[in-house]
Amino acid sequence: MLPLALVLVFLNCHIVASASIINTLPGFSGNLPFKLETRYVGVGDLDDVQLFYYFIESERSPKEDPLLLWLTRGPGCSAFSGLVYEIGPVMFNYANSSGNEPTFVLNPYSWTKVANIIFLDQPVGTGFSYAKSWQGYETGDISSASHTYEFLRKWLKDHSQFLKNPLYITGDSYSGITVPIIVQEVSNGNEVGHEPPLNLKGYVLGNPFTEPVYNSRIKFAHRMALISDALYESTRTNCKGEYAQVDPSNAPCVENLQEVTECIQKINLAQILEPKCSTLSPKPKRFKWDQNFAEEDLLDVLYYSTKSWCRNYNYVFSFIWANDKTVQNALNIREGTIKDWERGNQSLSSSYAHDVSTSFGYHRNLTKKNLRALVYSGDHDMVVPYVGTEEWIKSLKLSVDYQWRPWFDNDQVAGYTNAYTRKTYSLTFVTVKGAGHTAPEYKPVECLAIIDRWLAYYYV
Repeated sequence: MLPLALVLVFLNCHIVASASIINTLPGFSGNLPFKLETRYVGVGDLDDVQLFYYFIESERSPKEDPLLLWLTRGPGCSAFSGLVYEIGPVMFNYANSSGNEPTFVLNPYSWTKVANIIFLDQPVGTGFSYAKSWQGYETGDISSASHTYEFLRKWLKDHSQFLKNPLYITGDSYSGITVPIIVQEVSNGNEVGHEPPLNLKGYVLGNPFTEPVYNSRIKFAHRMALISDALYESTRTNCKGEYAQVDPSNAPCVENLQEVTECIQKINLAQILEPKCSTLSPKPKRFKWDQNFAEEDLLDVLYYSTKSWCRNYNYVFSFIWANDKTVQNALNIREGTIKDWERGNQSLSSSYAHDVSTSFGYHRNLTKKNLRALVYSGDHDMVVPYVGTEEWIKSLKLSVDYQWRPWFDNDQVAGYTNAYTRKTYSLTFVTVKGAGHTAPEYKPVECLAIIDRWLAYYYV
């Protein structure tokens, strides 16, 4: 049996050897005009969990620009979704892609214009990340955050040239639960002297799930004229402002909520102005379709309507592309480690422990640190409505830096913002006018403006 020290040396050598610089991608014409690295990093007991990532250097100044760790939605949503649909340097060319041969174009509003970004498939079982044993797939909010912190330390140890870059933990949607936990882990690790020290400066959250959202959906639906004044007032009175944990014997409340459901059940919660699709999209001819997609999910469902355009049909391209063996070879995916790549792994629901019901307490703890926070919300998102985000931010009881006011891009009102402080902590809240649940997907120009200004310490 090898001594533990030799085992660790072997594992480190294996990790380094598996790093790959990707110069070309199937579907993209010519060499990539940016530096892309893919790799697995082992975490957990005996590196049982193998986390996969895409790293893209800043197109401006890799040595000086911030380093962002990006986590996409979830739990179980691949970081590749954030890369190609939100903030990465390439996106699918929908107009010139055939059903089974997706192609890419450059995204002129990529956040890699101003930052280095690690797109991490997290937790285990997400995207191309996998475990060597079945026990490794038993994970949850706390353990996945711990794995992510371990990943960061190992990644920065191997990429020591980025140790001095300002580090921000970022993500959207369900990452509103896990990102604050990770930030707390990093901060605590720095305080007790874990090596290497991470140059943590803050965190960024988009339309973040922080605590149960149904109560705020009712309020949002009223503000957006989806339910009437009379119905809203009756529901609020009869249900006493509580719409999630409802007493079934409270007949007036139950009746009101049934009426509310009738008003909003045909609305696309991710962007209330866009169509809600009703027909399952056709199967890609080359690949076996995952029947789990037939079950409706608020965040990840692949529906397509022949009568009207549907944004969710765009997501089929990622399924086709990432399951192509040529693509997997180009990305240096380890053969046999996953069955089918999924943008959102529905099977995680059976093994994932939602052991943190609200991340509010983590936010409150972080207000005592020397950190910056940016929270942005698409104002047409009813999955995680901005009104609920406003409420928990106000509950932090921070001092007001500046009151609610419009912010501008290209001389037009692009949304609204206010900011808060407490000693060395600051939080900026920004709405993105017209954006849905994953704001950069709907308003890429405005979201790049937000992150560019905020990272540069300018007011949005």
